[in-house]
Amino acid sequence: MIRAEDIPLPKRILAMSVLLAGYFFYAMSWNTVDVLRPYIAESLRLNLTQAGSLYSLQALGALFGAVINGQIADRIGRRNALIIVMTAFGATLISGMFVTSYPEVLIQRLVLGYFTGSMFPITVGIYSGLFSSRIRGRVAGLALGAYNAAVSLLGLAAAFLFSHHIDWRMLLLIGIAPVALSVAVFFLIPDDRRVRSFGVDAQPGMQPGRLPITELFAAKVRRQTFRLVLMTGLNFFAYQAFTGWATTYLKSVRHFSDPQVGAAVGWQFAGACLGGLLFGWVGDRFGRRSAGAGFVAAAGLVCVYLFVPLDVAGLQATGFLYGVMLSASVVWGPWLAELYEPHLRSTAASIYNWGRIVSFTAPLITAQIAGRLGLGAAMATAAVSFLLAAMIWFSLPETVRPRVSRRT
Repeated sequence: MIRAEDIPLPKRILAMSVLLAGYFFYAMSWNTVDVLRPYIAESLRLNLTQAGSLYSLQALGALFGAVINGQIADRIGRRNALIIVMTAFGATLISGMFVTSYPEVLIQRLVLGYFTGSMFPITVGIYSGLFSSRIRGRVAGLALGAYNAAVSLLGLAAAFLFSHHIDWRMLLLIGIAPVALSVAVFFLIPDDRRVRSFGVDAQPGMQPGRLPITELFAAKVRRQTFRLVLMTGLNFFAYQAFTGWATTYLKSVRHFSDPQVGAAVGWQFAGACLGGLLFGWVGDRFGRRSAGAGFVAAAGLVCVYLFVPLDVAGLQATGFLYGVMLSASVVWGPWLAELYEPHLRSTAASIYNWGRIVSFTAPLITAQIAGRLGLGAAMATAAVSFLLAAMIWFSLPETVRPRVSRRT
């Protein structure tokens, strides 16, 4: 065993760079279900409910993947689990080029969700062990930045393809990248089974049991765990209710052209890139709970986007600011890892995806609301979800003491 502190900083930075690259392609793979939703629906002749169910199945797969693979990662090593997961989701994404029916695309999305849903807990488990708690928020900000940069690029790539009349299926070839990158993971990311987490002293008997998940429901942390699940579930519901339907709303309600839809998505996720860095710094300096203010602002921006008459530039600017505030949840990764024992880092981080128990029904529920009251009303439910999530956020324990500068 070696201490993470004893690994030279350039090697840890290189490992994090590889991890960020993997996270980038995970983000592109996962978000094809949203960015390409209207085009998949048109190609396979799906109605709104069927189109929404693609995310539901993908989210269901992610729930099982997070619960199962998060525990596996804590037992067999997070680096080893990362290699398996990246290879699998890359191959599954490519297989989407060959689906020709609604049942086939449901199965493909379920399997894709299972493997991509493992990326967050595994990634958090790796970087939380390599870096100090005082900078983990900013490290998480880099990961979220990579995620949102990927989605922004995906939106811009989609706009380019559609403007040149290229089949949307060509975007699924990005699955080749994570398969190839998994080789670099083996050589450049340290084996976490032989590395003691940063700032943690050696303690006997601190290995995960056969079912690490049971430790998250011990009497002293049970209520905390349930609150975290509800908070993350409300976040996912809000995200799907608003962001998940954004391309459909812009295309069918506001009648944007395909390039304008892609550009709007690009601006939203460009804002999220900035927001990840901003709130990562906020969480490190002022504490993890302070970032909850971002969700309160996100609720207000949802209402502005939907109910204030805005031109194309106004919608893009509002979407950009919404992306910034949405990224307040960047602190959740290190926060989840810090709220539980170090040997449970990936299992604890998987709570983030447990929220899908609440949220994977979001597209089905919002599709029904949209059918009766309109898509704008369905998307407005995101504002309520953000506010409820913020209330829970402010009630949870703090793990980082706020640093307040003093004048001398």
